[in-house]
Amino acid sequence: MVPVDLTHIESLDKALNTAADLAKHYDIPMCLVGVTAAAASPVAHTPAEYASRLAAFGTDQSKQRGIEIETKAYTSHDPAIDLDKTLMGAIEELDADLVVMASHIPGVPDHIFASNAGYLAAHAGCSVFVIR
Repeated sequence: MVPVDLTHIESLDKALNTAADLAKHYDIPMCLVGVTAAAASPVAHTPAEYASRLAAFGTDQSKQRGIEIETKAYTSHDPAIDLDKTLMGAIEELDADLVVMASHIPGVPDHIFASNAGYLAAHAGCSVFVIR
């Protein structure tokens, strides 16, 4: 499972490369997971439109990387607050064995607020590979 944020596609390349390499090497499935709000966002006006854009991104990545990639979109009341809980639910629903997740460059706020990747690494029942 690879959580993706369609508003920050440019920062996903390392995580996508790593996940695709692992999927090829071990012949395992890869699933891109996106979380959107029910309200309009910069990426999509509706959750259905978001799911469609995520599917198109997955199809493009599949062609580029030469592997089959599935996508799964989740709708959250407030992704800024519910993202960790939504991703934990996705791990369980998809029965994921591994999460490959992009991180950000740590800074002062990380000492006060835990990152989403850090939360999943600490609480998920599967391995979490955080890519910086």
